[in-house]
Amino acid sequence: MPSPTFRVGIIGTGGIAHAHAEALRSLAPRVEIAGVVDLDRDRAQEFAERFGVDRVHPDAAALFASERLDLVHICTPPQTHTPLAVQAMRAGVPSLVEKPTALNLGEVDELAAVQAETGVPVLTVFQHRFGAAARHLKALAEAGELGRPLVATCETLWYRPDEYFDVPWRGRWDVEGGGPTMGHGIHQFDLLFAIFGRWSQVSAFAARQLRPTDTEDVSTALVRFENDALATVVNSLVSPHETSRLRFDFEYASVEVQHLYGYTSEDWTFTPAPGHEHLASRWSGGLDSGSKSGHLDQLRAIFDALEAGEAPGVDLAEARHTLEFAAATYASAFRGTTIDAGELAGDDPFVRSMSGGAVPWAPVKEVLV
Repeated sequence: MPSPTFRVGIIGTGGIAHAHAEALRSLAPRVEIAGVVDLDRDRAQEFAERFGVDRVHPDAAALFASERLDLVHICTPPQTHTPLAVQAMRAGVPSLVEKPTALNLGEVDELAAVQAETGVPVLTVFQHRFGAAARHLKALAEAGELGRPLVATCETLWYRPDEYFDVPWRGRWDVEGGGPTMGHGIHQFDLLFAIFGRWSQVSAFAARQLRPTDTEDVSTALVRFENDALATVVNSLVSPHETSRLRFDFEYASVEVQHLYGYTSEDWTFTPAPGHEHLASRWSGGLDSGSKSGHLDQLRAIFDALEAGEAPGVDLAEARHTLEFAAATYASAFRGTTIDAGELAGDDPFVRSMSGGAVPWAPVKEVLV
């Protein structure tokens, strides 16, 4: 077998790390998992045995000191993302951070400062950008073949029972960062922005409807884009019929996807406007079949870019734009006003916390000791 081209490490071996490891295993022998880290040594050892990893390290420092790495995957709870990514940059290792990149905009700006100092990139997992249908749609839109972007609908309607919040770090502003706006719907509205461009204004509501959480369990937003397109964004954890749906209405066509946790090309529908029926063949001619959007798509794109000496995605600037939308959703909901892109800056409370210290309901989670 040829020697692996890339050596990677994984920090955190909980549920989401398995998705990373499965994708990495699919890329072998191009990629090798050189070592893993977890505070739970037994869990780390079990993970290593399952995925054929030789070395388990006690902490990130030991991983960086012992291994030559081309990339480290940070798969830990959100409050650890920033310090671990900083540690990786200081060690000269690019990191791929599970969403959200950080707990708040202030932490993202701290990451950007260290990235500028070290020249080592921080990437964020936004895998739905990299599915074949999304990439094809983006190419058609950027080429102008679909006409102007006009209106979009972005829905993440999921269901999580009360027991979901029994996990100590879930449902806390200071540990998880936020509710479905931060941790669930962020994948869908990141794809919305990848297709429709940069948002310019948001007017939103957020509520705790049912769940035993300090954060919201529902948010809704009206969005204006720099290109004057409009959209609605809904994020929910109280919807028994679970679905993720994105609909893009362009001047010459409507394009829609409905899925749950990952789409294939067959999950998309394309409806040309009258007089533009020829676009249907342009759409169908650029699709693959059977591949489900997921970590594998993004990882393959990252290693392709690294091999070609190009900048891989999703970079820190793009991730910040997506995270800024989450912050603006909360700020608009809790202040009762429209928020402009770039408005949350400096010492604004919503820069340092997604709650902004302005949540209108009382906390219910027990204090962590």
